[in-house]
Amino acid sequence: MELIDRRAFLNRVIVPLAVRIAAKPFLCLPESMEQGSRPTAHFPAVARERIAIASYPFREFILGKSHPDSPPRTKMALKDFPAHVVSKFAIHRIEPWSEHFLSLESSYLEDLRNAAGRAGVSFANIAADGDHSLYSDEAEQRERASRFYKQWIDVAAALGSPSVRTNISPVHNEKPDARGLAERLQPIAEYAASRTIVVHLENDNPISENPFVLVEILDRVNSPWLRALPDFGNSLGALPPEEAYRGLDQMFARSYGISHVKNLITSEAGTTVPVDMERVFALAAKHNYKGYFSMEWDTEGDAYQGTSKLIATTLKSIS
Repeated sequence: MELIDRRAFLNRVIVPLAVRIAAKPFLCLPESMEQGSRPTAHFPAVARERIAIASYPFREFILGKSHPDSPPRTKMALKDFPAHVVSKFAIHRIEPWSEHFLSLESSYLEDLRNAAGRAGVSFANIAADGDHSLYSDEAEQRERASRFYKQWIDVAAALGSPSVRTNISPVHNEKPDARGLAERLQPIAEYAASRTIVVHLENDNPISENPFVLVEILDRVNSPWLRALPDFGNSLGALPPEEAYRGLDQMFARSYGISHVKNLITSEAGTTVPVDMERVFALAAKHNYKGYFSMEWDTEGDAYQGTSKLIATTLKSIS
């Protein structure tokens, strides 16, 4: 075997290799996109500080972009909601719904963030609902859905919210292909990482957001920036109880920063189904869930009284 000295080895092997490597461009990722990057939101440990109030149950009292009140003064603007929540519930975190945003202009968002700051309120999450679907057969619809996701990620960043919940709009009541949808959500998760915002998927629509469909999607994407939002009641309106609770168990195993608290849900048949609150809070504890519990009263009756009841049950369960 031929032996070569160190100088010859460097000239023959190492130098040519270095030249070839130097000739290739390196992919430089933002710091938040580097391997191992994970969200680092600091959630409070005090029980009451873990509670948020969703604006959705109060849609009768808040101006909405699709159905503006006339005259507007009979309903509150979203920027008045943070102080209203403090005065009514002594809670300092909110989860506004996209319908209540009358604009997404930077000045509007700045006014909203400043109003929340003056009230001593922060944003636990943003709930955004869009009409375009990521699994539509039409490329234009998919592109609009993608832009919607990114737009609301930007809104969350502007408001200082750690996360946003965006929906998966259904297409003709067809169950989505989890593999294809995961491929389309991958760049969304990457964009969310670049903004350090977590995107949550909720078990809401019984077809496009079935909990087991979401779990498969989340596992395929496998990103810490795309997580589950377990809603206590939604799946009970469409699935047999044991299946619904099994789905919630799997959702909490993939959760991060927000869940929706309900004690009742109306089924597709129009019947009222009670939520086993003790069982669901036990699932949250089982998976060491540290995020916020957002009160989302969603049945007939006084939303203020219903929300107060949900707060009392939640405090008893997590204290």
